[in-house]
Amino acid sequence: MPLIELSMPVTDSQDKRNRVCRIENKQLPVDTAGARYTGMIYDFEFGSMAGTYVDFPGHIKELNDGKDAANYPLEKLFRIDAAVIRLDKPDRSGEVTAEELKQACETEVEGGALIVNALGGRRYDAIEERSVYFSHDAIGWIVSTGIHLIVSDIYESKAIHGVFYRFFENGISTVCLPVNMHLLTQPKVKLTVLPLPFPNVTQLPCRVIAETE
Repeated sequence: MPLIELSMPVTDSQDKRNRVCRIENKQLPVDTAGARYTGMIYDFEFGSMAGTYVDFPGHIKELNDGKDAANYPLEKLFRIDAAVIRLDKPDRSGEVTAEELKQACETEVEGGALIVNALGGRRYDAIEERSVYFSHDAIGWIVSTGIHLIVSDIYESKAIHGVFYRFFENGISTVCLPVNMHLLTQPKVKLTVLPLPFPNVTQLPCRVIAETE
């Protein structure tokens, strides 16, 4: 099956929202009886929102269900069924409603995961931040589908109107800042989300891969 990378590279950079990653390369000369070579070793310092990242419900302390990056069930992250909803909302167009999501959904959403490409060919950083967002009824509809994971290029408004709280209190984990969403042209894919298994960590960078037919 063709694979589509939905996660951005984690680069040596820093910005205003804790999306920090510093990478230091250390070269270690090794001299053995058989050969001389140089080992490449790396030191990392990164924020939990570096690159594309996953939030488990425990990202909100009061909603912590005991699941973290180390003990979250792998069967809920690996090759799960995901419905894909595609829209093309322009910059600063405001809320995305439940009716818009339902009209654009070409398949049944039956648990598993949901992928929402609300911005068409634009990346999340091609619009004014949080100027396109889920309405309250859209959040309710998404929760009603029974999914446990959502990958989306939009979430909250500037008012921070409770999107993540509603998702987390209903056991829905979120993937933020995905890329290449416009490459998803089929109504269903297999989705894999792979964070490193850090105990007690509920928000961290991850790799996100979609398998198409």
